[in-house]
Amino acid sequence: MPIDTTVNLDLRDTTPLQRQQRMFSTFECLEKGQSFQLMTDHDPKSLRDQLQMRWGDSFTWSHLDAAPGMWLVQIGRPVAAASSCCSGGACGG
Repeated sequence: MPIDTTVNLDLRDTTPLQRQQRMFSTFECLEKGQSFQLMTDHDPKSLRDQLQMRWGDSFTWSHLDAAPGMWLVQIGRPVAAASSCCSGGACGG
C-alpha cells in the first residue's frame, strides 16, 4: 500500500541503524511520483549516500530546511527515469 505524500518521518530520536532501516522501508513503499519528508537531528548526507548506493539516481532529494538540531529533507521517487537514449530522449514512441 503506498504511503501518503504528506508523511513526515521523524528520525531525531532513533539510532543510526534505525534511521537507515526506517528511511529505506519508507522509501520502498513509495510509488512513482510520491515523496515523504525526513526530519533528523544531524546533516543527513550519510543517509543520502546510502540511498545513492542502493538506488542510484532513482530518487529525488531536496533540502527544505536546516536549523540547529533539525534538518528537513523531501525524498521521493521520480515519475520517470532520465532517458539514456542517445538522441536526447527523442526516441520513437
